[in-house]
Amino acid sequence: MSLLISRRLPDSVMAAAEARFDVTCRATTQPMDHAECVAALREHDLILPSLGDAFTAQAFADAPAPKAKLLANFGVGYNHIDVGAARAAGVEVSNTPGAVTDATADIALTLILMTARRAGEGERMVRAGAWTGWHPTQMLGMHVSGKTVCVVGMGRIGQAIAKRCHFGFGCKVVFVNRSQKQMDFPAEQLPMDDALARADIVVLAAPSGAETHHLMGAAQFAAMKPAAIFVNISRGDVVDEAALIAALEAGQIAGAGLDVFEFEPAVPDALRAMENVTLLPHLGTAALEVREDMGRMALDNVIAVAEGRAAPNAV
Repeated sequence: MSLLISRRLPDSVMAAAEARFDVTCRATTQPMDHAECVAALREHDLILPSLGDAFTAQAFADAPAPKAKLLANFGVGYNHIDVGAARAAGVEVSNTPGAVTDATADIALTLILMTARRAGEGERMVRAGAWTGWHPTQMLGMHVSGKTVCVVGMGRIGQAIAKRCHFGFGCKVVFVNRSQKQMDFPAEQLPMDDALARADIVVLAAPSGAETHHLMGAAQFAAMKPAAIFVNISRGDVVDEAALIAALEAGQIAGAGLDVFEFEPAVPDALRAMENVTLLPHLGTAALEVREDMGRMALDNVIAVAEGRAAPNAV
């Protein structure tokens, strides 16, 4: 069976795929555009897409009765795939949950610490040759230990972040979630505005979708403490980026740490100019063993469908 891999995966994953399937792998690292997605649906039995590959409703409309039987997404987020249109066309969609949890939570902690302790700003100072030596009031930031952390979205990743904050830094945890949840560690579920008002650090870990588009906007940033910092490791479109920039420029919040952006890879000049903003290039799962795990999980879904079984991680 033919398998299209939209962007090259780690060598061990590619070898495993090539041992089982007739593999085509695109040479570019850029996302698939509309025409490529339409052609893929028409020409391949199985497709392993990734972030940004534009499998929209229009792509399915332009490829009626597609040959493809599965979009085995490489990653947990699949907002680039119109799942409803895929199902209507008889195409199953799967993702790679679990494999991404710890790595993404680690990046959240990286952003918390870098932003709170002004690490990016300090490194730029040293690299520029502008550091004149230690003194008692230089580069004073937020002491993270014991602070109140609000996690918005208490799924696997949100819980992993909350546990790291609680057990690693003695933080008090409040959280926002659509459904009621009981945690096995101290954490209080609150309405959004109450949780934001109480927190010193707000971490966004909610999935992308129609219900969460611009979940964090002007009203939510206004509800935060002026000394609080905001961290996003979910998806860029869950944040109204213009509202975030306005809140930072107005001093409504003290800083931000961002691994994702609303229109990535485009990052607004305003964010790039702010010393109190930590910017990472979507590093959430960027560790070899994690990407290998994700690839193996995606292949498990591909193999299952090729053998006439349901994908174990169907969405």
